[in-house]
Amino acid sequence: MIQLELENLFSPEKIGNVQIKNRIVRSATFMRSAEKYGYIDKKYIDIYKELARGGTGLIISGFTAVDPGGMASPYQACLYDDSFIPGQKKLVEAVHEFSDVKIAAQIAHTGRQGYHPKYHPVAPSPIPFKMTGLTPRELTTEEIQELIQKFISAGCRAYTCGYDLIQLHAAHGYFLSNFISPYTNKRTDDYGGNSQNRLKILIDIYNGLKDELGKNFPVTTKLQVEDFIPNGLKLEEGVQYAKLLSEIGYDAIEPSGGGGDAQILTKRAYPSLVIKSPEEENYFLPHVRKIKPYMKNCKLILMGGIKNPVFAEKALKENIADFISMSRPLIYEPDLPNRWKEGDISPAKCISCNGCYMTMRTGPVYCVTKKRTQKRKKL
Repeated sequence: MIQLELENLFSPEKIGNVQIKNRIVRSATFMRSAEKYGYIDKKYIDIYKELARGGTGLIISGFTAVDPGGMASPYQACLYDDSFIPGQKKLVEAVHEFSDVKIAAQIAHTGRQGYHPKYHPVAPSPIPFKMTGLTPRELTTEEIQELIQKFISAGCRAYTCGYDLIQLHAAHGYFLSNFISPYTNKRTDDYGGNSQNRLKILIDIYNGLKDELGKNFPVTTKLQVEDFIPNGLKLEEGVQYAKLLSEIGYDAIEPSGGGGDAQILTKRAYPSLVIKSPEEENYFLPHVRKIKPYMKNCKLILMGGIKNPVFAEKALKENIADFISMSRPLIYEPDLPNRWKEGDISPAKCISCNGCYMTMRTGPVYCVTKKRTQKRKKL
């Protein structure tokens, strides 16, 4: 039985014309659990089946590569040619077996943060990336347009697989966010030079997807709204990006920020967001408050530090956000939405230690704290 205090959290809402059974989104997370060359197998499917069984309304898949040179790891999912469709289709079918759960394909490219042994990283401009020690090759205008088409083609394959939505990964220092950041985009052609031109790649991909798939298939984005580094993207410009994408027709935006450069320069993923109290644990809340007034028909997904269902309900009730998304809490407790819905509204058990982030180096990703707790119980 749904607790009255969580009435909005467990009410249905639409993204585009797709109805989500509740307001809980599983934010895209690279789980390092695909087969070595990016194909989907039972191990990968079982992770998403557990999430679907646990009550999440919308699951956004982990980073799915649109090009072999844009892979972040040999063990991530891919959709850069038709050979990946059968496995991806099985994944979607498995998720759809559970209580009308919806699933979105997050399509992406590593950009200047790539470190594939066979492919040199590419980017709008040759700005070195200290984490890999590599300087990306600057793309020509024609090469940018070829990669735009690869995003569109991957989106069309996602549609063929039965995905309910698409999310373009335009955050965290990856390819699309390389274009919208003044730190990594020094171009002077149509894809750089001012805010509007830096956003052009996201507009071109959106228009291409809508032309191919029709106006009713939802296209969304995880959008960088602040870099948290000197000479990087500032929130004021990030707000304007969100406003423009809302106006052209994007169906939902999940604001985010930070990335590899921020981690190197500040030793923290989100350096300006120092959490001193429980009230500050939802660290993108200040950003979302500034963006929401410009959203019009575009839904806003609030991510970042959400663990308390009472806060989530408050954010929805006060129209601060339309959906809330979580990752780490759902790695610890895939059945967290069901727990809240059934009456236990204590906060998520996740302690934000970020140990799960470190496990992706060896994979598959798991909750370190949960594993330790289980070991103690056996002793």
